[in-house]
Amino acid sequence: MSRFFINRPIVAMVISILIVLVGLVVMSGLPIAQYPAIVPPEMTIQAIYPGADSQTIEQSVAVPIEQQLSGVDNMNYMISVNAASGVMRTTVNFDVSADPNISLMLTQLRVQQAVSQLPSDVTTQGVTVQKSFSAPMMLVALYSPDSTYSNNFLANYAFINVVDQVTRVRGIGSTQVFGAGRYAMRLWVKPDQLTKLGITVPDVTRALQTQNTVNPAGKIGGDPAPPGQEFTYSVRAQGRLSKPEEFENIVLRETPEGGVVRVKDVARVELGAADYNLNARLNGKPAAIVAIYQLPGSNAIQAAEGVKKLMKELKTRFPAGIDYAISLDTTLAVSEGIHEIVITFAIAIALVILVVYVFLQGWRPTLIPLLAVPVSLIGTFAFFPLFGFSINTLSLFGLVLAIGLVVDDAIVVVEAVERHIEEGKEPKEAALIAMEEITGPVIGIALVLAAVFVPTIFVPGITGRLYQQFAVTIAISVTLSAFNALSLSPALAALLLKPRKPSTGVLGAFNRGFEKATRGYVSLSAILVRRGWITVVLLVLCTVAAGILGRSTNLPSGFLPEEDPGYSYVSVQLPSSSSAQRTSEVARHVEERVSKIKGVRYVTSVIGFNLLSTVQTTYNAFFFVSLEPWSTRTDRDRAYKVIQAAITREVGSLPQAIGFGFSPPAIPGVGTSAGFTFLLEDRSGQEVAFLSKQLSTFLEAAKKRPEIAQISTTFLPAVPQQFVEVDREKVLKQGVPIEDVYRTIQAFMGGVFVNYFNRFGRQWQVYVQAEGEYRTDVKKLDQFAVRSNTGQMVSLAGLTHFESRPGPEFVMHYNLYKCAQLNGAAAPGYSSAQAMKALEEVFHETMPVEMGFDYMGMSFQEKKAQEGVSASVIFGLSLLFVFLILAALYESWKLPFSVLLSTPVAVFGAFLALFGRRTFSFVTPNNLYQFENNLYAQIGMVMLIGLAAKNAILIVEFAKEEYEKGKPLAEAALEGARLRLRPILMTSFAFILGCLPLWFATGAGAVAREVMGTTVVGGMLAASLIGIFLVPSIFVMVEGFGQKRKAASKGDHP
Repeated sequence: MSRFFINRPIVAMVISILIVLVGLVVMSGLPIAQYPAIVPPEMTIQAIYPGADSQTIEQSVAVPIEQQLSGVDNMNYMISVNAASGVMRTTVNFDVSADPNISLMLTQLRVQQAVSQLPSDVTTQGVTVQKSFSAPMMLVALYSPDSTYSNNFLANYAFINVVDQVTRVRGIGSTQVFGAGRYAMRLWVKPDQLTKLGITVPDVTRALQTQNTVNPAGKIGGDPAPPGQEFTYSVRAQGRLSKPEEFENIVLRETPEGGVVRVKDVARVELGAADYNLNARLNGKPAAIVAIYQLPGSNAIQAAEGVKKLMKELKTRFPAGIDYAISLDTTLAVSEGIHEIVITFAIAIALVILVVYVFLQGWRPTLIPLLAVPVSLIGTFAFFPLFGFSINTLSLFGLVLAIGLVVDDAIVVVEAVERHIEEGKEPKEAALIAMEEITGPVIGIALVLAAVFVPTIFVPGITGRLYQQFAVTIAISVTLSAFNALSLSPALAALLLKPRKPSTGVLGAFNRGFEKATRGYVSLSAILVRRGWITVVLLVLCTVAAGILGRSTNLPSGFLPEEDPGYSYVSVQLPSSSSAQRTSEVARHVEERVSKIKGVRYVTSVIGFNLLSTVQTTYNAFFFVSLEPWSTRTDRDRAYKVIQAAITREVGSLPQAIGFGFSPPAIPGVGTSAGFTFLLEDRSGQEVAFLSKQLSTFLEAAKKRPEIAQISTTFLPAVPQQFVEVDREKVLKQGVPIEDVYRTIQAFMGGVFVNYFNRFGRQWQVYVQAEGEYRTDVKKLDQFAVRSNTGQMVSLAGLTHFESRPGPEFVMHYNLYKCAQLNGAAAPGYSSAQAMKALEEVFHETMPVEMGFDYMGMSFQEKKAQEGVSASVIFGLSLLFVFLILAALYESWKLPFSVLLSTPVAVFGAFLALFGRRTFSFVTPNNLYQFENNLYAQIGMVMLIGLAAKNAILIVEFAKEEYEKGKPLAEAALEGARLRLRPILMTSFAFILGCLPLWFATGAGAVAREVMGTTVVGGMLAASLIGIFLVPSIFVMVEGFGQKRKAASKGDHP
C-alpha cells in the first residue's frame, strides 16, 4: 500500500485533506457536554393530595403506584418521598442503557393501572409522569433591585412571560420556578360568618362548582336549518370567572327575606398563590428563581447561549424595577474545561514539535509528524456520530493523549527513511525500503493500542460508558494515525526529506550526547542480557511493588474525583415545626455570612425547600452558592476546597439551626450531592418508630468511624404534629355526612381545591381555605359547623378531638421499603469507597435481620461499578487481548511474552507517581487527597499496556528480523535495541511532554486531568527509563527458552 502512495503522493494528500474537511464539518454539528450520555434515565411521578399528612399520602397514593411500578423493565430502583405538604414524588431510576422514551411510556402505562385505586381528590388534581431532571443547567433570578415587587409578583411574572419562551429554546427540557406559588384565586372564608348565616364549607364549594363553569351555548341558524336562513351566529354564554370581584358575587343562597348571601359576605377573595411554602432571594433581595433543565443529548453550551440571548431580549420588555441575573450556570464548567483542554492541546502540540525537532533537527522531518496531528485528531470527529458520541471532556482527554501517539507512527517513518538516506540512498528509494521494514511494527502498534481497550466493551453501566468513550476515541485516532503513516507520511518523506548536514552548536552537542547515551544503553543492556537473573529480579520487584502500591491504604480506590464545578450547595435546618418567618430570618444570616467569603459571587436562597430530601417544609432552607470565575480564583485562599471549608465553618456555627455545605455530584444529574448517599431500610414493614430507633443506633456507631468526616440524615420521624380524631358514631347519629366533616377540616387547615379560572392567557386554580387568623390554633376549628340531614348546624367542637402526636415530616420508600436517607462525605485521606465499606461494616455490626441497606444516586453507581467487572479483570483481559493480537500478527506464541513482560514496570511507575503526588499533596492544596486509584487512573493503566508494548514492539520486531538473518540471539537483541533507541525515545518523550500539561492542569476539571496525566506520565517515564533496558534481555530469555525446548523436543524424537 505504501508503494502506491509513494508513487502517487497527491492521492495521499487529497485523502488526508478530505479526512480533515469531513472531520471539521461533523465536528461543527456535534453536541457539547461535560460528560458522555452517562446519566441514567429517571422518570418522576407526582401526585398532590391537598391537606394530607405524610402517612396518609404514603398509604393511599404511594403504595398503589409503587406496587404497579415494581419490576418495570430496566429499572434500577425507585424511591418515593411522601411529604406532609400533601405531595408525593416517586422517582424511578433506570439502567443507563435504557431508552428514555420507552422508559417513560412503560412508566405511564404502569401508573395508569394504579390511578383507579387513588382517592378522587388526587385524580382531580392529576397524576403527572415525566422525565426527571435532577440538576438544573442554569438558574435565572428575576429580582427587584429596589424591592418594588413581591416574590409572588416576580414568580408569576416569570410563569407568564419567561418560562414558556425559555422552554422553546433549543436544547431546553423543562423549567421550574422557585420563589412563590402560581397565581390562584383564594377564597379566605370566615367561620364565624359562615355559622352566623347558616352556611357550610361544602355549600361554598358547591356554589363555586356550579357557577364557575365553562358553558358552551351553540349557534343560531346552524345547519340543518329551514330554507331561507341567511345568517349563522355563534352564541357565547358567561363562562369561567376571572376577577376577584366576580368570585365575590357568587350567590351562596337566598335569605328568608328575599335577599341573597354572596361569597363576599363570608369570605375575603384575592388573587393569591396556590401555595405559600416557598420563598426565594438573590443576594438577600426578593427574587423568582427560574431553574432551567437541559434536554438530554442536546448541546449544553448552545442551549445556555440561547437562554442568555433570550433573556437579553426579554429584559427590554421588563417593567421598571425588575432585573435578572444568571446566578448559576453549570455550562461554565463545561466551556472552561474544554477551554483548558484546548490550551492543553496547544501546549502539547508545541512540546511535541520541540521534541521532534530536537531529535530530527530540521523543519522538513519535523513537518511530516506535525501534519499527522490534524489528520488523525480532526478526522476522529468524523466517526463520532456513528457511535452517538459528543464533544466532552472524556473524548477530548483521549485526543490530548492521542497527540503523542499519532506523531509516533510518523516519527517512526521519518526516522527509518532518514536512516536509509544517511546510508546514501535516494529519498524515494529510502522511503520504499524503510516502509518494507516498518509496515509490520506500525500495524502491530496500531492493533495493540486499539485492542487494549476491547475488554471495555463488556463493562456495564456508567463505568462502561466512560471507558468506551475514551477507548473508541483513542482507537479511531490511532487507526487513522496508522493509515496516515502508511500513506501520507511516506509520500511526504519521499518528497521532502534530504540528506542531513552534520549539526553544530547545541544540536551537535545533543547528538554527541545521545550517541554516548546510546553506547551506555547498549552496554547496560548487554550486562542484563548476559545476567538474565537481574532482569527477572527487577521484573519481580516491580510487579510486587506495583501490587503493594495499588492495594495500599495510602492510595485508596475511588470512582470519580470531586472537581471544582464553580458552585456549591448549602443546606440549613431549624428545629422541627419552626415557622417560615423564623427560617427566613436565619436564611438572611446565612446570606450575609456566605456572601462575605472570598471567591463567592452569588448566593441564591430557596426558603422552604430541602434539596437532599426534595421536601418542602417551613423549617428548611437551601442555597446555591455560585463562585467567581476560575481565572480569578488562582490563589490558594480562593481554591474550591478552601471556600468549601469556609462555607461549612460559617454555616455550621449558626446558633439557631443546623447547617452545612456540600458539593454537587461528580456527574451532574446522578444524585444530588457528592460524597455518599446511604439508605437504611426497614424490610419488616414495622412502624416508623422502629426505623427511628435503628437509625439512632446506626448513626451513633457510624460517627465513630475514622473513614467518615460527616454524616447526617434527612429522616424526621417525630416532628410535633396535631392528630384530629373524628367521632364517627356521633357524626352518624346526628345525620352529618362524614365527608362534609373531613372536607371542612381540610378547608380549615390545608385548603380545598375546587376548580379552575382563566386569566393572563393561562389557567389557574381556585382554593377555599380559612382566613389566617382562624388557623393560628387548632381550637379555632370549633368555630366551623356542618349541616345535618335535618338542616341543623352542628359545630365541629362536638364531633372532633385534637391531641399532640409526633409524626414523620415525610415518609420515604426505597423499592417499597420504608427507609431513612443518610448523606455524608469521606474523611480527608479516605476515598468514598472506603467510607461506603465502613458504613456496611457498621450495618453488619449493629443492625438486626429485619433491617437492610441500599444506595442511591452516585453511590449506587459506584457500588454497581465495584460489584461489576473490576479494574484488575479489565487490566488482565486487556493483556490477554494484546497477547492474542500479537500472537496472530507474528504467528508466534513466544514473541508476545517478549513484548508484554515489561508491562509491570510501566504499572509500577504509574502507581509510584500517584502515590508520590498523594503523599506530597500539601504542595498542591487545591487538589488535596484527590490522587486516588479512580476511574481516570484505571483508564490510564489500561492505556499503559499499549504504550509499554509499543516500545517493546519496536525493539523486538527488529531483533527478530536480525536473528532470522542469522545473527546470534544476544547480538540481534542488542542491535535491535541500538537501532530503535532513537525512535523509542522520540516517541516516548513526545508522548510524555504531550501529556505534561495534564500533570500541571488547573481550572475546571483539573483533578481528572491531573490524575490521568500523572498515571500515564509516571508509567511512560518508567517504561522509557527502566523498561527499555529490560526488553532485550526478556527477548533473549524468551527466545532462548523456546530454542531450548525445540532442541529438547528434537532430542526426544530422533
